[in-house]
Amino acid sequence: MFIANQLKTTNRAELLLYLWQVEDILRAYDCDIDKLKQGYLTRFSLEAEQQAQLEQWYADLCTMMLEEGVRQQGHLQICKNVLIGMEDLHVQLLQSAKFPYYKEMYYRVLPFIVELRKKGADTTESELHVCFNALYGYMMLRLKNQPISDDTRAAIKHISTLLGQLSDYYLKDKQEPLEFD
Repeated sequence: MFIANQLKTTNRAELLLYLWQVEDILRAYDCDIDKLKQGYLTRFSLEAEQQAQLEQWYADLCTMMLEEGVRQQGHLQICKNVLIGMEDLHVQLLQSAKFPYYKEMYYRVLPFIVELRKKGADTTESELHVCFNALYGYMMLRLKNQPISDDTRAAIKHISTLLGQLSDYYLKDKQEPLEFD
């Protein structure tokens, strides 16, 4: 909760990845807040008020996951909304002549997106969703200490650069709207 609140104003890409990780944690505890409290939330050393806020946040997310039918797979609407906001800006940046550097980064990443789709990614997913899936998969491989090829590392570097730049533009646009043309 505290991390999510901070990421809302500092890095939208990291916020989305963090929320996906939280979804997976909730799934690991079967969206059961009592199991979550015992097995996970007790690890945090917080003041009583902060602990109560954290538990309520996780309880609310469990409820949302159950109500939205994403207990086993899929993403919460709040995650979808973060992605939609970034996708909207992504399209505006690509259509504008004022952001050639962003376009250049995008065209550097495009072959990786095509390759990821060939390897079985859902072809109905947006390009940004494919990028986020790649980053999340990379994070999971690293957590499991799995081997990662040099080609994968190179692709992830370009993808994370693009998403980082998009996140920066997103936050700038929220502070003072960007001018596209």
